[in-house]
Amino acid sequence: MAWIEPVSLSSQCVDLEPLSLAHRADLAESVRDGELWNLWYTSIPSPDAMKAEIERRLRLQAEGSMLPFAVVDKATQRAVGMTTYMHIDSVNHRLEIGSTWYRKSVQRTSLNTQCKLLLLKHAFERLACIAVEFRTHFFNRQSRQAIERLGAKLDGVLRQHQRSADGAFRDTCVYSIIEAEWPTVRANLVHRLKPR
Repeated sequence: MAWIEPVSLSSQCVDLEPLSLAHRADLAESVRDGELWNLWYTSIPSPDAMKAEIERRLRLQAEGSMLPFAVVDKATQRAVGMTTYMHIDSVNHRLEIGSTWYRKSVQRTSLNTQCKLLLLKHAFERLACIAVEFRTHFFNRQSRQAIERLGAKLDGVLRQHQRSADGAFRDTCVYSIIEAEWPTVRANLVHRLKPR
């Protein structure tokens, strides 16, 4: 049995479902909200490329390096984005939460906090991870701020880490939450989700 198997995770307002081609139409419509594929500092598929992106993620899942989820808004029962466990290291019980995007209309809502709480809780409490990483482009300030609000610490910046689609070098900010920090991070996320 693999260390990580497909699983559904659920909170009050969001479900994380194993990604499938059944989510394609919702995701193609979601990416149009804000024309997310035009953001230069991240890699988000266009509506026409959604099928290929889902198939790519499912191929990586079959190879054991990724576990992709569709993010389903319970209010609409529609997929509003994607997220994944990636760079899965079953020997050292480490993984990265990444390749995440949400339609513009749900960005800066509690949806991201709920998703991260579900993913982190599963990683630390079910999979017994020793650390969970987050990586983002140095210039993706919105993503960096969201990661820092989770309570993740900056491990460092990988300079000229990889090339972007336009050929420019990308500096990658690497953050992590380690096992000993999880109780405090969990308390912070739960507090942030309480009605005010």
